[in-house]
Amino acid sequence: MATEAKTKKKANKPEAVVKKRDNVIAKVKKRTAALLKRRPHRSFKLTRRRDYVRPLRMSGYWRFTHEVFAVLWKRKALFIMLAVLYAVLSAGLVGVASQSTYDELQDSFENENAGLFEGNWSEMGKAGYLLISGVTGSLNQTPTDVQRIFAALLGLLIWLTTIWLLRAIVAGKHPRLRDGLYNAGTPLVSTFFVSLIVVIQLLPIALAVLAFTAAASTGLIQGGVESMVFWMFAGLLGVLSLYWMVSTFLALVVVSLPGMYPMRAIRVGGDLVVGRRLKVILRFLWLLATLVVSWVVLLLPIIFFDKWLKGIWPLTEGWPLVPVSLLLVASLSVIWSAAYTYLFYRKVVDDDAAPA
Repeated sequence: MATEAKTKKKANKPEAVVKKRDNVIAKVKKRTAALLKRRPHRSFKLTRRRDYVRPLRMSGYWRFTHEVFAVLWKRKALFIMLAVLYAVLSAGLVGVASQSTYDELQDSFENENAGLFEGNWSEMGKAGYLLISGVTGSLNQTPTDVQRIFAALLGLLIWLTTIWLLRAIVAGKHPRLRDGLYNAGTPLVSTFFVSLIVVIQLLPIALAVLAFTAAASTGLIQGGVESMVFWMFAGLLGVLSLYWMVSTFLALVVVSLPGMYPMRAIRVGGDLVVGRRLKVILRFLWLLATLVVSWVVLLLPIIFFDKWLKGIWPLTEGWPLVPVSLLLVASLSVIWSAAYTYLFYRKVVDDDAAPA
């Protein structure tokens, strides 16, 4: 009996393998058919314009920006507390820009580089350079690996908290900051994996930067045809990264939904931008423009005020007014970016136009 059972098991084994293989093939065909239905356009194949028009019905650039600002301003106390909390945690765990480095850079401009900016715009040029130095991190000491980890975690937490609070506000609720801090961290791991995909999609731009550094150090770029070819190549790499990243930004909102997995969020984000990727890219470029203008409008007056204050009151020489302002504006920028992306995502979802 044992021999017969063993023989029967061996005879049934190939049938089970075939059945399992057929199930896998059926699942792959079903997934492929669903993908082709959701995304009817093919790479390297011309699609007629009448076949890919997918509208995006929403407010204009200025009007939508005002809508985002109105939502945040309505609960300004809540989001200001969130920005201050993020700034305090960031200052304690990551650190702030060095006041001594800022003073040294300012003194060098006043003495050694006094002739770099001339005319009526000299002070504006110096302040602008100081602002650029603060934004690019030139005033910060080289962070340790632990500080980089804390910075990434804090950035993800403030992003998720902002989205959680906005989701509750749009639903007509009145959340408190404590509720957002305690509940928003659930999809932290999923959001982290989507963020890693964003980093991978930035590799073409990183490659362009490395190529420029190597070419500049060896003297390969000296103008003329070489420079034109290089910048065309760098521009194509930048467009490639932007093409990939635009759907992933929306996926950073999608992944915050309960029970959402990272790769599924990536697929949903890709489905949302099919047929209207350029329109979505322009909206995110507008977000970048609003951030640049906000940094200039908020921080340039603070730099001028800091210089004026220290000129009439020497006791304020050690006050880190500009470094603290940089940290607060950075916190507000993360909140603004999360709010803009979330509300834009809702607009895209509400416009349920199917791909042509």
